[in-house]
Amino acid sequence: MSDPIVPILLYLGVLLGAAKLAGWLATKVGQPAVLGEIVIGIVLGNLWLVGVPGFDGMKTDPILNVLAELGVILLLFEVGLQSTIGEMMNVGLSSLLVAILGVVTPFALGWAASAWLLPTQPPYVHAFIGAVLTATSVGITARVLRDLNQTNTIEAKIILGAAVFDDVLGLVILAVVSAVIAAANAGGPGLSFGGIAWISAKAFGFLGGAILFGLWFTPRVLRMASRVRVTGILLTSGLVFCFALASLASFAGLSPIVGAFAAGLILETPYFRDFEESREHSLESLLHPISTFLVPIFFVLTGLRVDLHAFADSHIVLLAAVLTLVAWIGKQVCSLGVLERGVNRLAIGLGMVPRGEVGLIFANVGATLTIAGERVITPQTYSAIVIMVILTTLVTPPALQWSLTRRTKPRAAGQNPPTR
Repeated sequence: MSDPIVPILLYLGVLLGAAKLAGWLATKVGQPAVLGEIVIGIVLGNLWLVGVPGFDGMKTDPILNVLAELGVILLLFEVGLQSTIGEMMNVGLSSLLVAILGVVTPFALGWAASAWLLPTQPPYVHAFIGAVLTATSVGITARVLRDLNQTNTIEAKIILGAAVFDDVLGLVILAVVSAVIAAANAGGPGLSFGGIAWISAKAFGFLGGAILFGLWFTPRVLRMASRVRVTGILLTSGLVFCFALASLASFAGLSPIVGAFAAGLILETPYFRDFEESREHSLESLLHPISTFLVPIFFVLTGLRVDLHAFADSHIVLLAAVLTLVAWIGKQVCSLGVLERGVNRLAIGLGMVPRGEVGLIFANVGATLTIAGERVITPQTYSAIVIMVILTTLVTPPALQWSLTRRTKPRAAGQNPPTR
């Protein structure tokens, strides 16, 4: 009997090799590496259409799925490390307004689009499609910002801060809508106001608690950890905080990436000055080899799960096209919430567009909900949602790169480059 680790080793060899080659080719044509990783995943996942099987096992392999989830968690942790709570608070109001507009507008437009194109479906379906459109995949945007060395700009601070608020607000809406559907399926009238308030308080309380935790508790714990003179204690301490907050976020009903980003915000550079290793290495530099291994797996797998065969159904394509348009418009409106002057509002709107893994998570939740034995999200509607997620994910990296670089080129030619 063959060793069960062998297929995983082969999968990883193919995924990592393909990711690096595609990422290199993408950068050669002026696009972010993440776009190449997603595209090569689509190519590998649809080779069966031309009679070349062999990659289907990657799409559902549980070990690869775990590695991919670890990759996106570490990516958000790295991005959080490049910011501070103080910096996020400086754009906190703009981030909050951007997030509110970026949730309310897509939800309303998604409900309206569903009611128009699916008139025979119950209101629960329209509400759930609206909830799916509220999602924002900060992982895609964060990777583009990192590839372009733009994570320290005010646009990046607003986008990433808004994405955290957006994730919380979107997941609150998802939890509420799911609970209403579950109550209706059980024959009840729906969720009570008290139940909605409890779900909301639990979600909003997590970020506030994480910030308070960071301001008081974290420096004390790290001061104690710095006394442990063993190799790797700096990296280990950082990962423990990352995984602990990611787990707490999950227990609170939120995505683990919210906790990972919060952990990065909490762990500010001054907290590590007592670590001997910090004299030679930063926590970011120690994390880099791990993220180089894990992060591409997530983006290639995202592409692998795209089934191009779904585009053959004209009804699915029409619904997907309308949902994609609504998804773009809904997130562009959110840029009106920016209060600071001279900020690239277009980049902020584009940065909030991709639905990515968060949108897919929402869609999968809907696919499991039923009312009177009927699925709330049918396979056809699910396919349209997945296409919308893919389109917003694929188009955003080059659009965001163009938006962020179009202002820096003239300034570099005639003025001093902006400080970082």
